[in-house]
Amino acid sequence: MARMTVATRTYTPAEVTAFYDAHRTVRQYQTHVDGSPLPLPADHLEAILHATQRAPTDATAQLYSLIRITRPELRARLAELTTNAHIATASEAFVVCADVRRVERVLEVSGRQAGQWPAIAVHFGIGDAVMAGTNLLTAAEMLGYQGCWIGGVLNGLDGIIEELKLPQGVLPFAALTIGTPAENAPYRPRVPRPLVIHTDTYHDGSDDEIREAVQVMNPIAARGDQPGDWARLLTMYFGQGGGMEAREPGLVAALKKQGLWAGAE
Repeated sequence: MARMTVATRTYTPAEVTAFYDAHRTVRQYQTHVDGSPLPLPADHLEAILHATQRAPTDATAQLYSLIRITRPELRARLAELTTNAHIATASEAFVVCADVRRVERVLEVSGRQAGQWPAIAVHFGIGDAVMAGTNLLTAAEMLGYQGCWIGGVLNGLDGIIEELKLPQGVLPFAALTIGTPAENAPYRPRVPRPLVIHTDTYHDGSDDEIREAVQVMNPIAARGDQPGDWARLLTMYFGQGGGMEAREPGLVAALKKQGLWAGAE
């Protein structure tokens, strides 16, 4: 068998920085006049899906699956379940799943028996799903598109599992849309590096460092003429009575339904 030649991939630090600085989260996409999705060229889609499957994986298992959503009525239903309307208008829309069922099927068909490891399944399944989805989005951006990760699958997990006929061992992690932007999305700040990139041991951050981080991140929470308040935004999601508390029971129920719950009943 002939050996595959590995392409040379050498970029300057400035080119790498510029590529990632051009990243945007985009929810408004160019469409046909009637608002229906504008398809990607077939070779672009093929390259993006190829990149998706070249993602790293633990123990060779590839513990992920992507459900490509094509039917307009299913797109509309998922837009409703996730409360993210752009699922219906993006050029491509996917539900990115942790998937341990396929490994169990490989063992079954090979005359072997799968072990019991639901916590490991979630750990490595989510990791593999994220890496595959990130490859997909990066490849799309290399071709000139932009996209959006959608955590709103947690708003309708049970309905999504039913609509997509997901068997036990398959858990929706996020949706992912890509297409040609129809908006000028803003550049989003990030937490200062010393609070994110730690050296040798974890750095908890002083109160002053945390306050500085909040100031840096405040613009990400700006809405219209209202100044940004990142701590307020985080409270809406992660504070007492926030959105994540509301989502928690649904995720626990989905983990149990899909055979991926490792906690006490």
